[in-house]
Amino acid sequence: MKNKQNWPNLDFAEIQNTLETLHQWIQIVGKIRLKTMPWQNHSWHAALYITTSGFSTHCIPYEGSAFQIDFDFRKHKLYLSCSDTESSEMELHTRTVADFYAELLEKLSANGINVKIFARPNEIEPAIPFAENTVNKVYIPNVANTIWRAMLKSNNVFYQFRSHFIGKASPVHLFWGAFDLAVTRFSGNSAPLHQGSIPNIPLDVMQEAYSQEVSSAGFWPGSKDFPTPVFYSYAYPSGAGFGEQKVLPQQAFYSSEMGEFLLKYDDVKNSENPDKTLYDFLQSTYEAAVNTANWNGKKLEKQA
Repeated sequence: MKNKQNWPNLDFAEIQNTLETLHQWIQIVGKIRLKTMPWQNHSWHAALYITTSGFSTHCIPYEGSAFQIDFDFRKHKLYLSCSDTESSEMELHTRTVADFYAELLEKLSANGINVKIFARPNEIEPAIPFAENTVNKVYIPNVANTIWRAMLKSNNVFYQFRSHFIGKASPVHLFWGAFDLAVTRFSGNSAPLHQGSIPNIPLDVMQEAYSQEVSSAGFWPGSKDFPTPVFYSYAYPSGAGFGEQKVLPQQAFYSSEMGEFLLKYDDVKNSENPDKTLYDFLQSTYEAAVNTANWNGKKLEKQA
C-alpha cells in the first residue's frame, strides 16, 4: 500500500458547522456505548474508535447478543449491525440533532435494543437536550469526510507512538465529550486527587480518570472558543518546569492558560514530513513529562 503523506486541509471556519453537528451525533452514539458497555477504568468503555471509513463503537455486548454502530463518512451512512437481527442504516445528511436522535432510537428499538441515556450533551455549553436540539443541523459530506481523514492520519501516528511504550497505556480512542482523539501513558504511580472541573462532567468521573500519573496527547479539531485545530500534550500532575522544556518541532509552544503543549494542525500538515513532525511532538513532550516528573523511563519504554 502506498504511503501517502498528504494530510487534508482543515480550515476551522469551513468545518465549524458540520463539526458542531457531528459533535452532537457522536455524543448520542457514545452515550449509548457508555450505557451498555461494562465499565472500564478511566472511562475507556465510553470511547469510540477510528476505522477505514469513519468512527465506530466496536462490538458492544447486549443481553446475550451484541451490536455495533458505525459512522461511514465515505458513503455518508450510519450503520447499526446486530449479531442476531438484520442490520439497519441511516442516511447522514443535513438534519437536526433532534431528528437524528429520534431515528436512531427508533432503529435501536426495532432491533430489540432499548437503551435510556442521559439525553443531553456533556462538555458542551449550552447543553440542549438532544430531543430539543434544532440548532445544530448542518452536514456537508465532503467536510465530514475531511474531518475523518484528519483523524485517520493522526490515528496512524498515534498508534506508532503507542507501540514503543510497554507500561500501562490507553487505547488510541476518540472521546466524544470534547471530540478529541487521544492516547495516554501511565507512570504506574498514584496521582493527587484531581480538583478540576469540566462542564457537565461529574467530579468523581474526573477524579477516577486522573487517579494515576499520566502523560496524555491528542488531536482536537477546535471549537468556537478556540477556532484552531491542534495537537496537544499534557502531564498530570505536571512537574516543576514542565512548560519550560524544549520540545519539537520549533512551532510547538506551551500554553500556560491551558497547561499543555500545543502544535497547530497546519504546522504538521505543511511540514516536509507530517508523520515525523507529529511523532517528534508526541515523543518530545512525553520526554518533557518524564524529565520533570521523575518517571522511570527505562522501565516503561521498549529498549532498542
